[in-house]
Amino acid sequence: MNATTRLHELGQSLWLDNITRDLLSSGTLQRYCTDFSVTGLTSNPTIFDEAIRNSTAYDEALHRKARGGKAGEQQFFELALEDLTQAAALFGPVHEATGGIDGWVSLEVSPLLADDAGATVEAAKRLHAQAHCSNLFIKIPGTPAGMQAIEESIFVGVPVNVTLLFSCEQYIAAADAYCRGIQRRINAGLDPKIASVASIFVSRWDKAVMDKVSPALRNRLGIAISGQVYKVYRERLASAEGRKLADAGALSQRLLWASTGTKDPQLPQSYYIEALAAPDTINTIPEKTLHAFSKEGKVNGVMREDGGNSETVLADFAKAGVDIQALAAQLQLEGAQSFTKSWTDLMAVIASKSEQLHRHGTAGG
Repeated sequence: MNATTRLHELGQSLWLDNITRDLLSSGTLQRYCTDFSVTGLTSNPTIFDEAIRNSTAYDEALHRKARGGKAGEQQFFELALEDLTQAAALFGPVHEATGGIDGWVSLEVSPLLADDAGATVEAAKRLHAQAHCSNLFIKIPGTPAGMQAIEESIFVGVPVNVTLLFSCEQYIAAADAYCRGIQRRINAGLDPKIASVASIFVSRWDKAVMDKVSPALRNRLGIAISGQVYKVYRERLASAEGRKLADAGALSQRLLWASTGTKDPQLPQSYYIEALAAPDTINTIPEKTLHAFSKEGKVNGVMREDGGNSETVLADFAKAGVDIQALAAQLQLEGAQSFTKSWTDLMAVIASKSEQLHRHGTAGG
């Protein structure tokens, strides 16, 4: 039994942090499901920017959409939904078998909307309706404006992947927003079974402090934060409020580990995957990390529900002058900015490819 199967058996879902048209058409994604127990996937603007830029797989569809008078965001969301609904169909049986808990794919709203709660909710509703797909999460960043959009989107029945969460406080805010949305549905007599995941970004913590702390503390911050979050997650699942929502028919918002590829070349690629093995959670894994983990990875037990030594390690970072709250806010802002840059690059690559294909198409016709 390989390491990915062992994680699956202990109750952790493995999702692929990638999507390309080639991955779907070549049968590779199907193979990952069979060989590595992959049961879902996530996407973001950076992933789509790379997929469309570095491949000809989208050219024909881009040309066709451009001829039909479509451009920019409209073109992109149609392309993305074609890929994601195909992947969602592949994960459909898992989604069905797990009662809607697993087997999800994710699509991000435009990062340009990050500070506008109302526009984010409208975009989430529109994309969800456009997809006609029961196992598609709409990704909304867990920024201050995002929290309002998350509650509102859940209330109107849109499943949400809350992205760009870094600290325990940010996680709690996202979990509270989800619970408020569900409680409002219950109060309004609506079906409370609307799924959500809360995505904690892990390795970016370690990259941010790499040159600022002693060798003894290197690559320990992301895992310590994750331990702290996991403890709170477990407490919330077992709490009176958590049980009350579950009794009313609601799903619990699942915890997802994101940014789990290593940023330090000296670390084994499976470092974060091994450290974050935990039941009732999801790990979304870059393709390279998935291959490395399946070959060399080990499952050495599971995360401790009491957070283990997280608080001690975090105290050591505080002593070393790391302000966790300030850094969490900075990492969230930088994450939002990097997605905005990828989005701008993505729109530019779609425009230039469409233009080239149009010229080529005209010349060839």
